[in-house]
Amino acid sequence: MTEPCCTTLANGLRVVTVALPHLHSADVAVYLKVGGRNDPPGLSGLSHFLEHMLFRGTADYASSLEIEAAFESLGGGVNAATDADSTCFYGRIHPRSAEQGLGILASMLLRPQLEGIELERRIIVEEALEDISQDGDEISPDVVVGRLLWPGHSLSESTVGRLEDIGRISEQDLREHHRRWYRPNNAVVVAAGPLEHERMVSAAQRHLGGWQAEALPESLPVVCQPDGPAWAFVQDADSQITMQLAFRSCRRNAPELTALKLLRRILAGGGCARLHLALRERLGLIYSVDAAIGSYEETGCLSIDLATAPENLPTVVATTLEELHRLTLEPLPADELERVKTVFLADLDYSRDSVSEMGIRFGWGTLMGVARSIDHDQQLVREITAAQLQALARELFRPGNRFLGIIGPLDGVDQERVIALLTS
Repeated sequence: MTEPCCTTLANGLRVVTVALPHLHSADVAVYLKVGGRNDPPGLSGLSHFLEHMLFRGTADYASSLEIEAAFESLGGGVNAATDADSTCFYGRIHPRSAEQGLGILASMLLRPQLEGIELERRIIVEEALEDISQDGDEISPDVVVGRLLWPGHSLSESTVGRLEDIGRISEQDLREHHRRWYRPNNAVVVAAGPLEHERMVSAAQRHLGGWQAEALPESLPVVCQPDGPAWAFVQDADSQITMQLAFRSCRRNAPELTALKLLRRILAGGGCARLHLALRERLGLIYSVDAAIGSYEETGCLSIDLATAPENLPTVVATTLEELHRLTLEPLPADELERVKTVFLADLDYSRDSVSEMGIRFGWGTLMGVARSIDHDQQLVREITAAQLQALARELFRPGNRFLGIIGPLDGVDQERVIALLTS
């Protein structure tokens, strides 16, 4: 049984450790509750830009090279990620050097120089261009569909930001965002591996105990959630159509989230998943299909992603909707439910051997108020019934909750047919 230890410092910083004495590596991370949804209007990508800039040097390490070299000298490496509502700085490191690794992360968080903005801006623009067509249109399926799900809200935008917004972000914007959101009462330190809790708490106190807490701004709530069906077609010069079909779903701490995770696996969780069997093995119209869950403070979505030839799109849409409708009509057979549960339970057990997955579970989970033990999650999985899954499918897959993004060479697409299928 893997249980975390948590200590809160006087400044509000929570320090979580997950003891994994049988492993030979450690993961040290700092999570902050700030992401793309906290970017001010006209400054989309600000949280992501700031994450990049913290690698540009600190008062203790003059450049990104010195930061990287400092981590490598401890037998590890450093990285970071920004999503819709969190930012994480993390490093996989040798256990004997975990406390020193936290010290380097602390230097990045508390004492950044924020120099080299124009160079970093060019790098971020290159990253943003990966999701922009030759005509200047957004072609990320998550953004195209996100703008249908949550129009006008920062949740619908790319965390990298719009090109015009990236171009106007200033040093003052970065420093103000850092001042407002990078606070100990908005952060969690997590360390997983063969580590001692008391030593990591002592290291956190030493490196981060002087970090001063402040009242935090409020995140802009999602208030506009229009009904579907809704769709968007975006022209892009490609050989295939990229399709995302999404359904607005539950918030992060909703009781039905475990059932939603099972439903995702039933649809696209492996070789026996229903959409894989229907679209690939039976019809040969796709190479792969994925499904993902986005869960936020007050809302969420289940999305299905695939690619297919333009002429196959109507059949792919029709078959996908048929499979979803079948889940609303027929309870899941007992053997299928048992098989999906078995794989889910095994994956949860496998995560016990991963320092990064344990860090996410108990670090990000603590930050968001949803940290649970693996044993607890496994019990929730065991309790899900076919009737619960059928009821959830009926709520999710109704026509008024369909949001479709189609991106690619539209000349070969029967758009009217696709819209008719979506709205029927």
